[in-house]
Order: sequence, then C-alpha cells, then structure tokens
Amino acid sequence: MKKLIITLILITASTVSLYSQNKTIKGRVISDDFEIVPLALIMINDTVEVGRTDSNGFFQIDIPVSVKKILFRDVGFEQVTIAFVDTCDEVEVVMMLSGTYDFRTLKKVDKLRMKKFKKLPELHREAFEKGIFKTDKACYIQEFIPYYKKKQR
Repeated sequence: MKKLIITLILITASTVSLYSQNKTIKGRVISDDFEIVPLALIMINDTVEVGRTDSNGFFQIDIPVSVKKILFRDVGFEQVTIAFVDTCDEVEVVMMLSGTYDFRTLKKVDKLRMKKFKKLPELHREAFEKGIFKTDKACYIQEFIPYYKKKQR
C-alpha cells in the first residue's frame, strides 16, 4: 500500500512539473541614444503583459518555455519584437525612438526607419563598450516591421 501511494505521488509531481516549465529571462532596455527606458511594457502573444522594466531599464520575467517571441513597448519608441535563438536568457535591447514624418510617403518613411534599424547591432556593440550591456552581440533576432505593405497582384 505504501509503495502504491508513493508511486502515485511521484507520478503526480512529475506531470505537474512538466506542465509548469518556465524560463527566466533578464536583461536591460535602452534607447538608441544610450538612455535608459524605464517602465517599458513587456508582452508575450501580443496581448499578455508579463512585466515592465524598472527605473534603471532592467527587467526579469518568467515565461513559458514554449514562448519564442517577446514584445517591448513604450511611449515615444518603436515597438520591438524579438525572437529567441537557442538558449537566450540574457536579453539586452536597443529601442529606436519613434518620430513623426510629415508630408512623406510610407515607402519613404520605411526607408528612413530601415536606415536606423540597420544601425542597431552597432549601437549594441557601443553600449557594450560603454559598460551599459554585458554582451557585445544580441542573442536574438529582431525583425523590421514596415509601415508600407506592397500590393499583391
């Protein structure tokens, strides 16, 4: 009888741990002019808030292992969506300041935004050299999301 109870407890404990696997992601968020980004919103699945950065731009969140993308949002900044690569648990993000582009086409605006976007890896390396970041290269993939979408024929 004792063996049966112990076996049931072990089986129950092992199945519970399988369904509750989380990973901890920590890091820092700064702007493209090396200023901290306090209270930036961190989301998964585009709708679920999982945390915010502190007053120094640092964060630590627990997310399910199945989540492969997280989103950073803040007022005055462009939204950042990053996709994890392998065992990425230290995320250091450079957010681009959002601007207003009066009297320009969306195509032209995307060209200007892309020019800034291509400088992000260089800014990440500079932040490392200044001692702001711990790594010289990002361990994630950041996707450029254009405003202008080509018409499909």
